[in-house]
Amino acid sequence: MFSLTSAEISHFLLAMGCLLAMAHLLGYMAERIYIPRVIGEVAAGLVLGPTLLGHFFPDAFKWLFLGFATEDKLFGLLYQFGLLMLMFCSGLKFQTRFNREDIKITSALVIGATIPAFVVGWFAADIFNITPYLGTASNPLAMKIVIAISIAITSIPVISKIFNDLGIMHTRFAKIVIACAGFHDIMLWVALGFATAIASNGGVFTAGTALKSVGVSFGFIIGTFVLGYFLFKRLTIIKQNILFRSSNLGYFLFIMFMLSSLAGNLHVETIFGALLAGVIAKVALPKVVSERLEQGVSNISFSWFIPIYFATVGLQLDLVRHFNPLFFLAYFLFATLTQTVAVYITSRAIKQDRLTSFNLGVAINDRGGPGIVLSSVAYAAGIINQEFFAILVMLALITSWIPGTWLRIVVKKKWRLMPGDENITPQPRDDGKIKSINQSV
Repeated sequence: MFSLTSAEISHFLLAMGCLLAMAHLLGYMAERIYIPRVIGEVAAGLVLGPTLLGHFFPDAFKWLFLGFATEDKLFGLLYQFGLLMLMFCSGLKFQTRFNREDIKITSALVIGATIPAFVVGWFAADIFNITPYLGTASNPLAMKIVIAISIAITSIPVISKIFNDLGIMHTRFAKIVIACAGFHDIMLWVALGFATAIASNGGVFTAGTALKSVGVSFGFIIGTFVLGYFLFKRLTIIKQNILFRSSNLGYFLFIMFMLSSLAGNLHVETIFGALLAGVIAKVALPKVVSERLEQGVSNISFSWFIPIYFATVGLQLDLVRHFNPLFFLAYFLFATLTQTVAVYITSRAIKQDRLTSFNLGVAINDRGGPGIVLSSVAYAAGIINQEFFAILVMLALITSWIPGTWLRIVVKKKWRLMPGDENITPQPRDDGKIKSINQSV
């Protein structure tokens, strides 16, 4: 009970070590040529997975990653932990301080970037032939929701990493984009919860099903936020909280796991619990405590769990046998133009200049981590098949690449990101790397 043989442990550690090393190596190489690290981490799975190693050396791939009966389940467990840690870190990026003008801009972008893009994505499902891409649930309605979400979603982790790498995290532009992405994605996660509920309900859709799914999701979000805010605010930094005193990080991880478990038991996606745990911690705790928590979580998450998660996504892709490049190109152009135009028009409607509107359109078009999470959850729920899973993952990766390149050009040429960011000076990033012995002496 609760045990593996010595040979199984050794084999799993070898496979995980190879995957982790490849993820860090290709992630580092990607950063060196100004590509978001997540692209390199997913590429690690492509190299060691069915796309390359499994295609040319299928026996080697099966031996490494399917070497014993439960090895795939162990990777599946790490994959889920990485997903939860990614969402927890995303919640800790949530922005809380805004002036009236910033609230107005953020609110307009949340509405203007979400609703039109979602609606266009919904009707686009009738234009594209989605039947060949249906998953095992065989539910066109659930897939239409997933397609609409894939058009409208934005990435907090990747766009935050881009801002950090460029040294512009302190700007007004970065604050508004990250806040917009946060509200944006919470709304879309509710829609995803509805889609998975339909898929798990045997495809039966009624008004009662819709009200129950959306009601439970919103009830969980509001109830968790209100109660969690009170508990975090009043019960965290007190002498009687022995768990917090014994381990600050352990205390918050316990909260995250409990909220995720509660979400799962309520048939809400577990990622909601992790995301809300991060948001509540960011909002309720003193700044010094939330920053220390974010640093501690980031150290363990971005060194192990999150790279393994993205690399495992790559392991599930087979771009040789399950990828239609022409369909992907059409879908990519459609999704990118829809999201960018929606944001641009909204920004111009609230009297932002052309360059600001274009910058916002490009930045909010970054799908990154949440785009990959969307594809993972939809694939696991049987809403989409492996081929469409690959389409959504590649869409998330390419749309993560574009903002980094464009914003780097803007900063290098010293163009204005938006009003209030005139003559900004990029700040050196804190990448958390350990100094060498010679540097530290």
